[in-house]
Amino acid sequence: MEDQNSSSIDAAEATLLRRLRAGGPSALADVFSTYQERLHRMVSFRLDPRVRGRIDAADVLQEAYLRISRRLVDFLDQPSVSFFVWVRQQTLQVLIDMQRTQFREARSPQREIRLAPPGDSAATSLSIACRLVDAIQSPSQIVSRNEALHRVREALESMNPIDREVLALRHFEQLGNAEVAQILNLSPTAASNRYVRAAGRLADIVSQVRADTSGQPKDAP
Repeated sequence: MEDQNSSSIDAAEATLLRRLRAGGPSALADVFSTYQERLHRMVSFRLDPRVRGRIDAADVLQEAYLRISRRLVDFLDQPSVSFFVWVRQQTLQVLIDMQRTQFREARSPQREIRLAPPGDSAATSLSIACRLVDAIQSPSQIVSRNEALHRVREALESMNPIDREVLALRHFEQLGNAEVAQILNLSPTAASNRYVRAAGRLADIVSQVRADTSGQPKDAP
C-alpha cells in the first residue's frame, strides 16, 4: 500500500501563507497572477471538446478567482495542501460546474448528453487522446481523426487509472512531482514511479499510432 503524501509545509510555503494572511486581497491578486499560465494550461487541457466554443479559459479563471477569494480565509485557517494545489482544485471545480451548466442547457428530451467531469478517468483519457492525435497527425490525415482518437482512447483506458492521471498531471499539465503526489494523495516516490511507468506506456501508444497512420507525422508532445 502506498504511503500518503506528507502534509507538512516547507519554509517557502509557510512564507507564502504568511504573505496571504497579512496582505489581504492585493496579496491574493499578486499570487494568483503568478499561477495564471499554469491554470490556463490545466483548463485548456481538461476542457471538454464539446463545449470549447462556449467556455473560455479566461472566464473560468475569473470565476475561479472569485471563488478562491470567498474561501481563502477557511483555507488559511487549516491548509492541508500547498496553496497552488488548493487553487488548482478550486479552479477545476469551477470548470466542472461551468461544463455541467452548458450540458444541462444543451440537454433535450430527444438528446441526453452525459458529461464526465474533468479528472474523471474517461475525461482524462479523452483529453490525452485529443492532444496526442493532434500532435501526431498531419492536416492531410484529419479525416481519420475519429478513428485515431478511438484507438488512442482504448489504449489509454487499458492503463491503470491512477497512472493515467499521473501522466496527465505531469506530462500535459506540467506539474511537479510533489504537486502530483499531493493531488493524488501519494508519496512522492510512488508518484515518481507511476510517472516512469506511465511515460513508458505513453511512448508505446505514440509509436503504435504513428505506425498505423500514413503520411509524415508531427512530433509527439
